[in-house]
Amino acid sequence: MNIKTSEFKVPEGIAVDLSRLPTQVEPVYRSKKEYKELLAEQVAALSAQQQLQYADNSHSLLLIFQAMDAAGKDGVIKHVMSGVNPQGCQVFSFKHPSAQELDHDFLWRTTQCLPERGRIGIFNRSYYEEVLIVRVHPEILKNQKLPDSLLNDDAIWPNRYKSIVDFEQHMHRNGTKVIKFFLHLSKDEQRKRFIDRIDQPEKNWKFTIADINERQHWDDYMRAYESCLSATSTECSPWYVVPADDKKNARLIVSQVILDAYKDMDMKYPETSEERRQELLSIREQLIND
Repeated sequence: MNIKTSEFKVPEGIAVDLSRLPTQVEPVYRSKKEYKELLAEQVAALSAQQQLQYADNSHSLLLIFQAMDAAGKDGVIKHVMSGVNPQGCQVFSFKHPSAQELDHDFLWRTTQCLPERGRIGIFNRSYYEEVLIVRVHPEILKNQKLPDSLLNDDAIWPNRYKSIVDFEQHMHRNGTKVIKFFLHLSKDEQRKRFIDRIDQPEKNWKFTIADINERQHWDDYMRAYESCLSATSTECSPWYVVPADDKKNARLIVSQVILDAYKDMDMKYPETSEERRQELLSIREQLIND
């Protein structure tokens, strides 16, 4: 499988125009059968890398997924991470903040969920909601009890971008690699998926009136995403804009991005000293003669 993940990476300092980025590209698989085979290979490779990461115990990996409704975040997480040992991976989904969370800064609730060394953390939505949905619905800021002097529209978003970039650089300096995915779904494909959720009774639970209400703000969300991606994609914590109209292809792209990230971690299994090796051989001899 040949996926050039650099094609989807947002370079640092580049102004993003989502209307110029594809929501669908030529698939890397030729059939459903080949897709399953390729995904199985990727999942097995990820499982091996996560085992090495756990043994090395010096790096953690944080994967952040952001997207419009019905873009397939849950499916990507489910399929791509299906082979990873549950003990080495944690998934957190962030929805409306609680009263306690609103009494802290906007990074507080997610900071508590950062992955430990040797583990993978997955954020299904994240602190980026604070510069996305909050920007589209600025009335949410009223519940965050911020001083009036900080609510200047010209300052609050650049300040939050800076806080996020500084936070991610801090994580990078302490051994946590952050990779961020925006699943780029077309408005037409979202409409089709919403209709599918209505037409299939077993999918009705996935659809709410709130989904339609948010769809009315599509253009506002695209502008918020463009601003966010432009301001917060860095060399150490990059954004990847993944075409999401084809769910299968999106999963293969995401899995390859993660595998490429592992290559940069310089991980290794702990070496065994000669003294320890002799001890193990002695124990082995005892077990044989037991």
